[in-house]
Amino acid sequence: MEPVDVAFALLGVGALLAGILPRMLERRPLSMPIAFLGLGMLVFVLPTGLPTPDPLRWPELTTHLTEVGVIVALMGAGLKIDRPLSWARWSSTWRLLAIAMPLCIAAVALLGWWWAGLVPAAALLLGAALAPTDPVLASDVQVGEPTDVEDSEDEVRFALTSEAGLNDGLAFPFVYAAIAIATTSLAPSDWLAHWLTVDVVWKLAAGVGGGLLVGWLLGKLFFRAPSKLRLARHSEGFLALAATFLAYGLVEVIGGYGFLAVFVAARAIRSAERTHEFHSVLHDFAEQVERLLTVLLLLLFGGAVVGGLLAPLTWPAALVGLALVLVIRPLAGWLSLRGAPGRTAEHWVISLFGIRGVGSFYYLAYATSKTEFPQAELLWATVGLVVVVSVVAHGIAATPVMQLLDRAGERTGDRAEAEPATQPVPAG
Repeated sequence: MEPVDVAFALLGVGALLAGILPRMLERRPLSMPIAFLGLGMLVFVLPTGLPTPDPLRWPELTTHLTEVGVIVALMGAGLKIDRPLSWARWSSTWRLLAIAMPLCIAAVALLGWWWAGLVPAAALLLGAALAPTDPVLASDVQVGEPTDVEDSEDEVRFALTSEAGLNDGLAFPFVYAAIAIATTSLAPSDWLAHWLTVDVVWKLAAGVGGGLLVGWLLGKLFFRAPSKLRLARHSEGFLALAATFLAYGLVEVIGGYGFLAVFVAARAIRSAERTHEFHSVLHDFAEQVERLLTVLLLLLFGGAVVGGLLAPLTWPAALVGLALVLVIRPLAGWLSLRGAPGRTAEHWVISLFGIRGVGSFYYLAYATSKTEFPQAELLWATVGLVVVVSVVAHGIAATPVMQLLDRAGERTGDRAEAEPATQPVPAG
């Protein structure tokens, strides 16, 4: 039995289950990520001859696989948000990004240094890698397909989707700070000026500006070009990948944050012709590719878990990871949403469902491939534990909690339902 043949069979089974399971698990307290994580663990326990998918052994491959998974998910997230961008309408998002995320980074880094015994650079990397909510594994708590109604989204699903779309890029400066400290020293004089000017100001500006430019140009090509070149007429979904790789690659070439650029480009494409049906075509294709990549990554992650990824874990490090999921994120999220749109129940749900996943793996793989971090094995074990706990706990809770919230009428943001009296009454 050749391992490559087993791999082909496993990928075929995974792809088939990716089409079946969402229908079978719909409205049940079990998520697709849980199923594939379990399947990956089962397959790699069996004597199949498949090599152990160890991210420490294959750092470059891990980086690029997770990288592709994240950027495809970011394009899908940007396309499916109906709510136009504005300071007031996106109030929950800004609060989560400006308050909750830095609080989570600081708390995890402090606990990682003080309690888990990590050196400062490794502790900061742990905080930065675990800070972003994940756009890949959070489909159960995100908004649905694009619609023609700007205010169709409830505050919970909107906040979690928009936060996941933006915080993957905004956590990057903290990853670079950890790399700088590991490369030079803890003394700010050795790295702070370069970090502020290049890693914060320039890379963020290039990410936003490049994403806007690419999205604007593609919007013109999709919806405003002469008839024969107007790509929206042909309903070719693979153009979602073209937009994803163009935005990401071009912005990375000029030294910007490609994650940020992909989400911004998706929002710019959406705003070019907000109600066009082509957005659904692009989104559906991106979602299908994302689902296949998610299956692959979860199978490999399950194999890494049974292959010993969590073996270096210590009790202090495990408690830091559990504290993030159960205490730090919920409290930081709730504090950041005080005064934001929505009801108290909605704020708690947003705070509790800060799902960690593929983005955390990417940041850790990227940083450890750039420079040597002490205690890298412990970092991987801690992040692996957090993702396992997040996949299982959030996967079980997501469906019943969202159903309970919907049945209780605890929804804010759906103006179409909340204000039926404002609809015009036909004459006669």
